[in-house]
Amino acid sequence: MAFEHIPRKDWYRILGAEPSENLTELKQKYQKLVLLYHPDKQSADVPAGEVEERVQRFIEIDQAWKILGNEETKKEYDLQRHEDDLMQTWPVDAQIYLEDMSWNKDEECYTRLCRCGGKYTVSRNEAEEVSLVCCDTCSLIIEILR
Repeated sequence: MAFEHIPRKDWYRILGAEPSENLTELKQKYQKLVLLYHPDKQSADVPAGEVEERVQRFIEIDQAWKILGNEETKKEYDLQRHEDDLMQTWPVDAQIYLEDMSWNKDEECYTRLCRCGGKYTVSRNEAEEVSLVCCDTCSLIIEILR
């Protein structure tokens, strides 16, 4: 599942959780919210408009759990959040195709020199997962295009 660079929901906020919480803690928060917002658990005297809001909230909670309750999708989501944070903190200096970076056989990684004299380094595995790479010396960032 790819998370594109578009405004997205903060799944942790929806569960009332922090990214540092483990799967057990996330599950506890999810279960507590599901019991609170599940359509079958609503009292009959809730106004119709509020019922619809609660159903929408329940759907969001369920979507949050589908992403955060799975190690693989959680990892991908966390990685995308990190990249979004980097893009907001530091602007991208350049957009580079992976093929334009040099392959270092000894270290088994791609490298590219930065204008500061430092270098951008990304392993083959990281290259498949990340699109932003920081210079090892300064605060410049390149975006790897695919």
